[in-house]
Amino acid sequence: MGEKFYITTAIAYTSRKPHIGNTYEIVLTDAIARFRRFLGDDVFFLTGTDEHGQKIQEIAEKEGIAPKAYVDKIAEQIKDIADMLNISYDKFIRTTDEYHVEAVKKIFKKLYDQGDIYKSEYEGWYCTPCESFWTETQLVDGKCPDCGREVKKTKEEAYFFKMSKYQDRLIKYIEDNPDFIHPESRKKEMINNFLKPGLQDLCVSRTSFNWGIPVEFDPKHVVYVWIDALSNYITALGYDPDNKGELYNKYWPADVHIIGKDILRFHTIYWPIMLMALGEPLPKQVFGHPWLLFGEEKMSKSRGNVIYAEDLVRHFGVDAVRYYLLHEMPYAQDGNITYDTFIARYNSDLANTLGNLVNRTVAMVNKYFNGIIDNTNAYGEFDSELKEVCENAIKAIEKKMTSWHIADSLDEIWKVVDRANKYIDETTPWILAKSDETKPRLSTVLYNLAESIRVIAGLLTPFMPETANAILKQIGVNELTYESIKTFGNLKSGTKVGEAAPLFARIDVEAKLQELFEEQTPKINIAPYKDYCEFDDFEKLDIRVGKVIECEKVPKSEKLLRFTLEVGSETRQILSGIAKFHKPEELVGKNVVFIANFKPRKMMGYESQGMILSAEFEDGLTALTTINDIQSGAEIV
Repeated sequence: MGEKFYITTAIAYTSRKPHIGNTYEIVLTDAIARFRRFLGDDVFFLTGTDEHGQKIQEIAEKEGIAPKAYVDKIAEQIKDIADMLNISYDKFIRTTDEYHVEAVKKIFKKLYDQGDIYKSEYEGWYCTPCESFWTETQLVDGKCPDCGREVKKTKEEAYFFKMSKYQDRLIKYIEDNPDFIHPESRKKEMINNFLKPGLQDLCVSRTSFNWGIPVEFDPKHVVYVWIDALSNYITALGYDPDNKGELYNKYWPADVHIIGKDILRFHTIYWPIMLMALGEPLPKQVFGHPWLLFGEEKMSKSRGNVIYAEDLVRHFGVDAVRYYLLHEMPYAQDGNITYDTFIARYNSDLANTLGNLVNRTVAMVNKYFNGIIDNTNAYGEFDSELKEVCENAIKAIEKKMTSWHIADSLDEIWKVVDRANKYIDETTPWILAKSDETKPRLSTVLYNLAESIRVIAGLLTPFMPETANAILKQIGVNELTYESIKTFGNLKSGTKVGEAAPLFARIDVEAKLQELFEEQTPKINIAPYKDYCEFDDFEKLDIRVGKVIECEKVPKSEKLLRFTLEVGSETRQILSGIAKFHKPEELVGKNVVFIANFKPRKMMGYESQGMILSAEFEDGLTALTTINDIQSGAEIV
């Protein structure tokens, strides 16, 4: 067994089901973990879920269920997505796990006992989605500087962590360890924007909600997100201050935390300072990866631009999704995804370039040599260049994968794929097959192609494990090690290939986009149409536009609103049963459509002089209004 290697994702927040942008991180981390295992290292890969906090408590209350029941549901969805994407995690931690809860209580108590945590009072602005406190000067246009959402004025008793005590020590550590934060640009951001201006003490408990780990010696407080969530990286290894445990002693410090760039501050400032206070080593590296955007926008349900992993997998397969995520995300800049770009990449790289190479090679070995690969050592032009490209790719990928340049590593593999396809065109096996004299050369050409495909399959193992296995099966290789692909020519002569089968079927772009559009267009059930009526019946209705000059709820009625409408030069009073769906003030000044020639009738002691028209839909009613501010009293014809 090689070196120990401990790698983690950030734990996913259980406020909602994750979309493909959230899912990128775990696929990225899995590729790194699989690569290190392929090298022969002793890997421990941790992922999991962050399950406490005010935001979750509020969502659960809205749904009418207990917070634990809510997070159980979301955590299961997150785990299912990881399993669906073939993620090879060694442990999946939940911050509601009992061992984690008990360890966090002890960590909080230790920091309090040694004077690093103290009780005081917090007064400031709180952003619930980000679970962050802000001062007045930190707000941007009166809103959260991180997410731009509304903040609430908050005042409550809280415990605080003495961040400033460790500030200078952390700055020195970062400067003495230049590889601690990746990419380099983010390291400068942390030092210049947060550390050097001075750290404020950090709020680490709350009393305004109770969905969290209780502070054992002060039960009205719950441990706030930072100590709870961040400590998962050590509690998952069995750490508590009294007994660090065998796994902790073996794997800590982490070799790398893989996290999103938006939570870099918490992992490179808060977390290292907590570890310093606990007297524990710091992680060796923190890599803040970029975001996966939909086109040019961050994914958001409210924008309607969310793509989910299971939809992509259902349409394109697991490894196609893994390939796109890993290939389309630059090292330090945001990547993007749309269905159009996904299909284009699928057809060009997977179906045409990789799939075609494997299919053509296996088919030719079956056609010309009854499926037997044999190196007759009939070397010729272009052989050495193919071999050199294979060997160079292996060296380049070793370097790129240890500096987290994952997309660049896939580019190196595709250099081999492209070179092998070019080698087919250069050597023209179909011409060599026409003469017995050139059959030995043909045999060596096909051997070289099969060997380059074996190298490609080995290199693809961390990124596209199912595809790598399918390729190896087609070329008749049962097992493969990293050492075996480092030397070109280790494929045994006499190997019998399998049947040629497409790895990725080419997609009809227009048909697939239409299928996706139809699938994602909501199916709306409408009320059945009424029987035909005569036009003369319609003409009997006098439908008018009225401008709302007053609107109020009718006393003692839950349903009725009383409208005063301006209709030309007169006013008219109408009652309408839409109080549950409209606030009176939002209708004042609007033009509504009403039937003017119904006989007046009494409702709750008021005379109603007509009927306001409303549209009925799944969630209720809405008053019909006009697009333009037209003259009140206008007739609808």
